[in-house]
Amino acid sequence: MPRVLLIDDDAALVRGLHIGLEALGHAVSVAATGRDGLSRAAVDSPDVVVVDLGLPDIDGIELCRQLREWSSVPIVVLSADGREDRKVEAFEYGADDYVTKPFGIREFDARLRVAQRHAGTSAETGEAAVFTAGDLVVDLVHHEVRLRGEAIDLTSTELAFLAYLVKNAGKLCSHQLILSHVWGLRSTDAAGYLHVYAYRLRKKLHDDQGTLIVTVPRVGYKLSIAGAGGREAE
Repeated sequence: MPRVLLIDDDAALVRGLHIGLEALGHAVSVAATGRDGLSRAAVDSPDVVVVDLGLPDIDGIELCRQLREWSSVPIVVLSADGREDRKVEAFEYGADDYVTKPFGIREFDARLRVAQRHAGTSAETGEAAVFTAGDLVVDLVHHEVRLRGEAIDLTSTELAFLAYLVKNAGKLCSHQLILSHVWGLRSTDAAGYLHVYAYRLRKKLHDDQGTLIVTVPRVGYKLSIAGAGGREAE
């Protein structure tokens, strides 16, 4: 049973989420403050952490930053603030997804399950577990990425984004395809997610010039075999 840690001080919202998520098959624990949430995350080892940005003691963004320092657990931010700059800030400090209030419980459940799949293995789908493109190796089972032998530390969603590009190395992946496969989203309105995650991946993969993860303006991204240390097909 998937374990969800809710870090939120809104008693009415937490009560509704607790009932709804347990009915949909999740085991739910709750923390009303950021400090308590960090402690519970360390002790309980949840499968996904839900963080409200308006906590009484720690700003939710700061909590994401602190949690990400020692854990790769999927983080789903929950907030009434739908501003783009706030979403980008959350992603930059380690959030995997951002859900704006109000929301439907079934959509929220789907977002949590997508985040959990990113952190797990690909055995459920029957897909391969290790993908290689030139000198880039992505191991979904062990949550490991290596580029020219160097270990790269990625969050679960960064790993899922990169794995999708590696599986389709050399091919153009449209915004819509990436959003659908990585986030389970049908709308291209969330394309801002991709820009943030592409930026984060490039920084971690020492790809500041975009020679590995190539941007095709207004269309999507592709992973360059040549940029990964391989050879493009002739």
